[in-house]
Amino acid sequence: MTVRVVAVSGTLHAPSKTDVVVRAAVDSAREQLGSAREQASAAASGGLEAHTIGVLALREELARSLPGGPTPAVQEALDFVRQADVLVVATPVYKGSYTGLLKLFIDFLGRGDIADVPIVLAAIGGSQEHSLVIEHELRPLFGFFSAAPVAEPLYLQPADFAGEGVTSAAALRIARAVGQALAAATRRAA
Repeated sequence: MTVRVVAVSGTLHAPSKTDVVVRAAVDSAREQLGSAREQASAAASGGLEAHTIGVLALREELARSLPGGPTPAVQEALDFVRQADVLVVATPVYKGSYTGLLKLFIDFLGRGDIADVPIVLAAIGGSQEHSLVIEHELRPLFGFFSAAPVAEPLYLQPADFAGEGVTSAAALRIARAVGQALAAATRRAA
């Protein structure tokens, strides 16, 4: 089975810590599926198909989509999301919530488009004061779509980053969350 992991970055800046978290999550999925593939026969394992969607890169297309529906570029990104076996959604925290550009992208999804899809929710904030953004903002948003957020929420702060990556402690948390999503996707496919 090939697992389709789609990561959506809600950042409004490049480079960004949000993109670092998205990359770490996709890399963790690749690593975990690679380990599983080594344990299973090559014929039985399909590996990983990963797509990353940056709303920053789609900003002009999203603006053009408002009057008449998704442009082809936005539609393509939405199709990747709809076909995902696992979703990773990461956003910086702005004024206690996710970015408006991320919300605009999500607004083009239909209510049942990601029903039961395991989803890793990640938020990146400047201090502990925004740590409840996942529970108060992201879970309700994706609950509307009947998605299946994993138990391990990922809230990261500046101390969770080292150089151009994440600390080993943050990497372990990301791996746990991704592992939960991959396990849920496997159960869902069975």
